[in-house]
Formats: sequence, C-alpha cells, structure tokens
Amino acid sequence: MPGKDEWRAALENKLPPESDIVVRNIAITAQYASWYLEKPHLFKWAGMAAFASRQVGFALVLFDLMHAPSLKQLSNERHPSGFQALMESLLGSPVYFVSLMHTFAAERMFMADFDAVRKGNNSIYSDIAWAHAAYLHEGIAGVEGNCGESDEEYMLRGFRSIDEGAKLLAVDSGSAVARELIREGNILLLRHEQINTLQPVFDAVSPAGKVMVSFGSELDFSCGNPEFLSRKASFAGFAGYFETLTGMRSITSTSDRWEWIQQEVLPAWEQTDLSCREGSVVHRSFASM
Repeated sequence: MPGKDEWRAALENKLPPESDIVVRNIAITAQYASWYLEKPHLFKWAGMAAFASRQVGFALVLFDLMHAPSLKQLSNERHPSGFQALMESLLGSPVYFVSLMHTFAAERMFMADFDAVRKGNNSIYSDIAWAHAAYLHEGIAGVEGNCGESDEEYMLRGFRSIDEGAKLLAVDSGSAVARELIREGNILLLRHEQINTLQPVFDAVSPAGKVMVSFGSELDFSCGNPEFLSRKASFAGFAGYFETLTGMRSITSTSDRWEWIQQEVLPAWEQTDLSCREGSVVHRSFASM
C-alpha cells in the first residue's frame, strides 16, 4: 500500500513544474474536475475546489504576466506622466497600457501577496489531493493508513463520513441519511482546507494585500448560464464593500471567511452540484476544465 509521500509524489509528477505558474494551475483545476466527474455523488469538495482553483487561476495569469521579462524591461523605461499617460493608454498604445499596468501591479500591488496565493493553491493540492487518489484506489483504508495527527480532526473524519455514506448508498441509492453523511464529510474536508492549510497562508499576507484578496474572492458557479446568476458568491458583496475596504471584515479572517462559506458559498455550490447531469451545462463546464 503506497504511503502519503508516494501518493503525493505520483500526483506531483503529473503536474508541470511550479515555475509554469498558469499551466500548473490549469492542471490542478483539471484534476479536481476529473475526480468530481468520476464520483460526483461522493467528491463534492473536489467539485468546489475545481471552481476555486480556476478562480485563483485568473489572479495567477496576472502574476505570471508580472514576471514576463519583456514587461519588466518596459516597466523600467521612462513613461509619460499625468494626462498624457492616461490618454496614451486609452487611445491606442496597448504596449504602454500593459507596461503601465505592470508598473502599478508589480511595484505597488503586492507581488509577495500574489505569490502567497500561488503557494496556497499548491499547498491545498499537496495537502488534500493525495487522500482522494488513495480513496479511489484503496478505499477508506488508504486514507486511514496515511493520515497524520494534523489530518485526524477534519480530513480523516471527513473521509470516514463520506465512506459511510457511500456504503449506505450502495444499499439504498435514495438514502437521505447517506447523502447527509457525504455532505457533512465534504464540509469537514473544506474545514481542513480552510483552517489547517489555507489560514497560515492568509496570515502571511500584508494588510493591504488582505484587502485585495478579499475583493478578489468571488466564486462563480453559474457555468456561464444566465439562469444561474444566483450561483455566484462574492465576499465583498456579502461582508459589505465599506467593511472590506477598511479591513473591518476580511477573507483572511477564519470566522469571516467561514461565515461567508456557510451562508453564501455552500448554498450556491449545492445548487450547481444538483444540476450536474450528463450533458448538462454544469457537466460540460467541468469537462472543459
């Protein structure tokens, strides 16, 4: 039976190197989506994680752009100032506009904080993905045999609850008790992600970066369908724009974040999860990730 390190190494070998920031994120998102599509009745956390990882990918595109050597060279060149700079950026100088964006972003907008977001995405995958692979190949024994002390409170309990629900579903496919056990198990995985894995990353973010990350925390489960617009969850919209801007409420706060997850994210996700059937817009969205 492979150990946790072997599972992690096997999954890591499927990914591009960390230096390929955007492509690696796409691969992580695709892996989450494939696990959800393989067992949509069990792997609810993986489905949510696919959407969350894709959202992180939008920020990582900008982060990767900041590292482009050509843009770094452009940012060191002398730029027009004031009104002239604004007009040039608006009236047909795309190279200057990108360079100007890079200057503000790279020099003033929290490169270290963008890097924390990148590391957080990788950390979540490293910390939780192995257990999904182990469960798929070896069942609950593959998870139980490899969980450390830090995994027991949430992740191990979560997979045990999922496994108990799976066994009940095998006997009665309509069991409400089974579905609730699976739901509770996946929420425990989410708790593990948010408290044990992600919180240390958020703790390292700068005060200004915490505001930026809070405004950027939005999950869109609508899958591009106008009828599903209610399936969007914005932290700033939930917590209040003034409260978010002033730092009174922050996505980096465990209590603020979990309140948002419980009251807005989970209901939006569960609507999308229920809509995922072969050939549906949700199923196609996962398949395209």
